[in-house]
Amino acid sequence: MRARIILRPTICLILFVFAPALWAEGVSVELDPGKTEVAFVLSDVLHTVHGTFRLKEGHVSLNPETNAMKGEIVVDAASGSSGSNARDKRMARDILEAQRFPEIRFSPSASVGSIAPSGVSDLQITGLFLIHGHAHNITIPMHVQISQDQVTATGKFFVPYVEWGMKNPSNFLLKVNDKVEIDLNAVGHIQRGSVAPP
Repeated sequence: MRARIILRPTICLILFVFAPALWAEGVSVELDPGKTEVAFVLSDVLHTVHGTFRLKEGHVSLNPETNAMKGEIVVDAASGSSGSNARDKRMARDILEAQRFPEIRFSPSASVGSIAPSGVSDLQITGLFLIHGHAHNITIPMHVQISQDQVTATGKFFVPYVEWGMKNPSNFLLKVNDKVEIDLNAVGHIQRGSVAPP
């Protein structure tokens, strides 16, 4: 019993000393599609439409020393669900043209701000946002929390879909905002030192 009591503090001390070195080797995060939510908000003059898209897959790797990132977050463009089957079909068919462009992708390349091995961090993540066949440079403010091997990240950004070449569904009876708000609530599992830094 005494050996166990002595051993536990020793293990904790070893992890405390070597954790920063393991963290510097690189971090890989695999997002959980079942727990990650990609929500959207679109306003018009009468009411606000809330909906979600389905995450197909997501993986990101980070070099905490250089803040370089790589990976992809992939969303099914035809999966938009807002509570109206007719509206969702029009969005997939006429706005996103999901048959031609079935995926929406975000490929991060860099971050501004340091990320702690545990606890809360606030970052600005820059990368390419691919939608409707065209890639756009965007920066997303993210609030990240790491607890043991689990990471959660929340962020909000706007997609100016009309400016980016997609149709505006407005007509003489209905005026729709030309920007859609995207709220990302990502949940994933983190592996430290398991990948080569980007």
